[in-house]
Amino acid sequence: MAELVNMAGDGMPFYLWSKSAQGDESPWAVGEARARRESGGFSYRNTVVREHNGAVVAALIGYPLPFEPEPVDYEELPPMFVPLQRLEDRVSGTWYVNVLATYPDFRGRGAGAALLGIADRLAAETKRKGLSLIVSDANPGAQRLYERHGFEELATEPMVKDAWETEGSQWVLMKKPQVPTTFRRSRR
Repeated sequence: MAELVNMAGDGMPFYLWSKSAQGDESPWAVGEARARRESGGFSYRNTVVREHNGAVVAALIGYPLPFEPEPVDYEELPPMFVPLQRLEDRVSGTWYVNVLATYPDFRGRGAGAALLGIADRLAAETKRKGLSLIVSDANPGAQRLYERHGFEELATEPMVKDAWETEGSQWVLMKKPQVPTTFRRSRR
């Protein structure tokens, strides 16, 4: 799961995990420990995976955002997270797709689309007003996938990179309105 999270985050998770590693602990061990947590956004409890022949090939990590943004002291927040939090605050009450990633050998085979379908269902079950996600402007393939599934760009914020190296320069907030999951038959 840590590999897919890092892939979706364009290396930012690994960068952050390397800063959190203690002694000779590897950044991957930090990421794996976070995935094993019982709570928090990046927890196995918020994860759905797709498998092929018993191996994980794609993952979705998501959860419902509160209907009102939680108060945040932006001065206390690490600068890298400020633009992400500002964007997330704009989509309170949605079901948030924190991670959607597929290993390269399995892209284009419907795993991402299937996981987005599950996200739609979870949004409806939790009575959210749509889905939301944040993607790097350096990931046009992911943006096209999201647009094909009804997401629209809502806002952007410049990235704060610290020493993290990425080709992106903007975070792109995308939102999809909630689609009704049941349809009534018309009477004639």
